[in-house]
Amino acid sequence: MSAGGLSAGVEVAPAGAKRRLSPMIYLYLAVAALAVVSLVRVLTGANDLTSSGTVAAALTAAVPIALAGLGGLWSERAGVVNIGLEGMMVLGTWGAGFAGYQWGPWVGVLAGVALGAVGGLIHAVATVTFGVDHIISGVAITLVAPGLTLFLAKLYFAKAPGGGQKQSPPVADVQKVSIPGLSSLLGDLEQKHWFLVSDVAGLLRGLTTGLSLLTLLAVLLLVGTAYVLWKTPFGLRLRSCGEAPHAAESLGVNVIKYKYSAIIASGAFAGLGGAILAVSSGQFRDGQTGGRGYIGLASMIFGNWRPGGLAAGAGLFGYTDAMQLRGEESVHALLLLLGLALLVLAFIQLRAKRFAVASVAVVLGAAFILWFATTDKAPPELVTAAPYVVTLLVLSLAAQRLRVPKYVGQIFRRGEG
Repeated sequence: MSAGGLSAGVEVAPAGAKRRLSPMIYLYLAVAALAVVSLVRVLTGANDLTSSGTVAAALTAAVPIALAGLGGLWSERAGVVNIGLEGMMVLGTWGAGFAGYQWGPWVGVLAGVALGAVGGLIHAVATVTFGVDHIISGVAITLVAPGLTLFLAKLYFAKAPGGGQKQSPPVADVQKVSIPGLSSLLGDLEQKHWFLVSDVAGLLRGLTTGLSLLTLLAVLLLVGTAYVLWKTPFGLRLRSCGEAPHAAESLGVNVIKYKYSAIIASGAFAGLGGAILAVSSGQFRDGQTGGRGYIGLASMIFGNWRPGGLAAGAGLFGYTDAMQLRGEESVHALLLLLGLALLVLAFIQLRAKRFAVASVAVVLGAAFILWFATTDKAPPELVTAAPYVVTLLVLSLAAQRLRVPKYVGQIFRRGEG
C-alpha cells in the first residue's frame, strides 16, 4: 500500500473476498419478504401486520436503535469496541429532558448529542490514551450513566412543575410532516386489503404521513455515514485505523486523532438516539432506553458493519417492538412469520453446508408453525420478549457471514508496529 492509497476513494477487494450482492438483488429480496408477510396477512386476517399504523410505530421504534448502531459502526470501524452505547444513550435522554423542557425540543436534542459525545470522549480517553480494555470501559460507562442521570433527575426535576424524581417535566415534540394528498389515496388502497398492493400502500403511507423531522435527520445521517466512510479520504483513513493502524501510521495517518474523532462521533450518535427517545415520548424517564443500545449493537453486527444492513436490522427490531402495540391477531400471526423466517434461514444454511445450524433452524421453525397452528393467541410474555427473540435469531444468522474489522478491540500504542 502506498501513501496515495489512503487518500484515494477506491477500495480493492481482498483476495478471496465474496462478491457483494447488487442493490437490485436486495430490492428483489425486500419485495419477496413483503410478499410473504402479505400472504400471511391474507391467510390469517391480521391486517395490522402491514398497516400504516404498524409501519409508523416500527419506524419510531427503529430510529433510536439505528442511531445507536450507527454509533457502534463509527467506533468499531476505527478499531474500538463501544459497548457503552447504552450508557451514552441514557446520557442523551437526560440531556434532552433537562434542556428540552426549558428551551424547546431542538435545544434538548443538541444537549443530548453533547452529553452523548462527552460519554464518547470519556471512552476514548480510557481506551485510546490509557489503554483500558474496551469492554471494561464500556461497561463502566453503562453502569455509571443510569445512576448519574437518576441523581441529576432527583436534583433538578423533583421540584420542577410536572417533573419528579425519575422523570423530567413535559418536553414538546418536534414538527411532523406529511406529503399532501398522498395519505388519503394510500389510505383508500390500504383499506381494500388486496394482496401485496394494500401492503405496499400501508408501507408507503406509514413512511410518508406524520413523519418526524428527527426521523428525516436520522435517515440523512445514515446516508451521510455511507458517503463519508466509503467515498472520502477521511473515511478511508478512519477505516484503516480499524484494519491496520500501524500500517496507516507508517503512511502518515494520525491514528490517535482518527480514533478520538470516531469514538466521540459514536457517543454523539448514541446521545442523539437517546434524545429522540425522550423528545418523541414527551419527557425523560428513568430506564427509558430499555436496552436499545445493545440492540443497536446487534443491528450493527447484523448489517456487517455497514449502514444499509444496519438500517435493515434496526427496522426488523423496530417492527417486532411495534407489534407489542398491535391486536392479538397480529401478534399471533407473528408466530407464523417467525416460523417461516427460520425455515428460510435453514434453507440458506443448508446451501452453505452448515448442517447443524440448518437442523436447529428447521426444528425451531417447525415448532413456531406448530405453535401457531395449535393456539388461538400468543401469550403476553412472548409479545414482550419478541424484539429480544428476534435479536437472538438475527445474530445466529449474521454470525455466519461476518467480516469484522481486523484490529477491533485491540489496544493501539503509537510506534509499536
